[in-house]
Amino acid sequence: MNIQRLREIREDKDLKQSEVASVLGIKQQQYSEYEIGKRLIPINYLYELAIFYDTSIDYLLGKTDERKPYPKSIIK
Repeated sequence: MNIQRLREIREDKDLKQSEVASVLGIKQQQYSEYEIGKRLIPINYLYELAIFYDTSIDYLLGKTDERKPYPKSIIK
């Protein structure tokens, strides 16, 4: 996982780790461990961060450089 991207996008928004951790409902130390790669970030947190940052999980993981989120699905 491109953990550097988590830090970059947070810093681009001028946010502190504690502020992002609060969005996820976790402690700052836990979020810090996600950013430095000490702990794997659960998919539900990646999903919440993608919504929060208005981007895609693929962008957060470094699988694409396209920052825009994917269009909403119309699958029924």
